[in-house]
Amino acid sequence: MSLLWFLNPQQYLLQIFYLLIGCLILGIGVYMEMLADVVMLPGESFVRAVVFRWKTEFGLTKVCFDVSMTVLAALLSILFSGALLGVREGTIITAILVGFIARLIGRKLSFLPKMLFGVQLEPEAPSLSDLESTPVCIVVDRQYGSGGHDFAKYLAQKLSFAFYDEEIIQMAAGSSGYSEEYISLKEEKMKNSLFYDFVAQMYTNPSQTPAPEDSIFQTESKIIREAASKENCVIVGRCADVILKDHPKCLKMFLCAPIEARIKRVMKYEQMDEKTARHSILMTDRSRARYYNYYANRVWGLAPNYHLCIDTSTGAPHAEQMVLDMLEHITGYHPNPKEIPIP
Repeated sequence: MSLLWFLNPQQYLLQIFYLLIGCLILGIGVYMEMLADVVMLPGESFVRAVVFRWKTEFGLTKVCFDVSMTVLAALLSILFSGALLGVREGTIITAILVGFIARLIGRKLSFLPKMLFGVQLEPEAPSLSDLESTPVCIVVDRQYGSGGHDFAKYLAQKLSFAFYDEEIIQMAAGSSGYSEEYISLKEEKMKNSLFYDFVAQMYTNPSQTPAPEDSIFQTESKIIREAASKENCVIVGRCADVILKDHPKCLKMFLCAPIEARIKRVMKYEQMDEKTARHSILMTDRSRARYYNYYANRVWGLAPNYHLCIDTSTGAPHAEQMVLDMLEHITGYHPNPKEIPIP
């Protein structure tokens, strides 16, 4: 207070302005507290303990905790002072914004722990030093309705590779503590990254108590790395192209198709009318793009991110031949494909 004696705003808008500056400073402080891995403040420690014990949503738990503390403070103020003192709109704004700011800063400066302390937040990939014995991996990202799942499964059967799509959900459920239904609802879906940060407000150490979506992503990333290190495989979606960016024998592709072709496919296989199919395609693609941008920090479907971008409406035989040729060129693997029906 002595250092900032000259700051005594009287106008309401000026008070709000300085409040927001204070939230920013406090958010930076909370992030630095977590970066240094020191003892946490009691409020965050209590919420983290609840999340860790009962697997609740951190954001909702934090909001409930902050609201209950605010209500309790108001009641005590009225009880002992006969008036409402110390609890106003600034208290609510601070409770909402500080966690959001700290989490946002943590994402933008995610490189700092490794730079300062040598801490690797993401699990390291298994050693692939022996290039000759390194398994071959094909990563397939896809627009909804392009037939990406079916084509990826066909490739796996054709090449006698292991196939990972829904299987990743089953494996993640076995190790994350979440049900298959819950993981299926959360993975590869994000309505808005800023809103997610706002709701999650997860600024504790992510390796200890991550938000559910973060926990699912970390678990699936570990499964993808392990799968790609032990056997030849085809993996669908889930930012696998970025997760396996250092894999020396990984072919990355993106499957797309014109919107009308995708609408027809979704109408046929999902039993939807044209309007519903179009809306479902647009919403799913938008959600996948946001998810990919959030966790991969790249633009979903951008050609430079992949070895191949294929329009599946040109026909599966075309796509298959391009994949086999590129697979041999990129990885040195000489495929001996089986003769099976094209889906």
